Amino acid sequence: MNGFLVLHKAMKGLGTNDKTLIRVVVTRTEIDMYYIKAEFHKQFGKSLGDWIHSETSGHYRTFLLSLIGTNH
Repeated sequence: MNGFLVLHKAMKGLGTNDKTLIRVVVTRTEIDMYYIKAEFHKQFGKSLGDWIHSETSGHYRTFLLSLIGTNH
């Protein structure tokens, strides 16, 4: 499954699958993450950063947003 689909599935609906969210974000290279962010926005009409921002909080949110390379 494509990275952007895995990330969407991890965050959609009630609750967030934190294990999957962390695994995908941490294991992707910057090049992969650029593609994933572009495809995520194209497929779901909202940026990956916006999704992460709305689904997480605190240091966890800050950490994930810094890993995907967004200034939120």
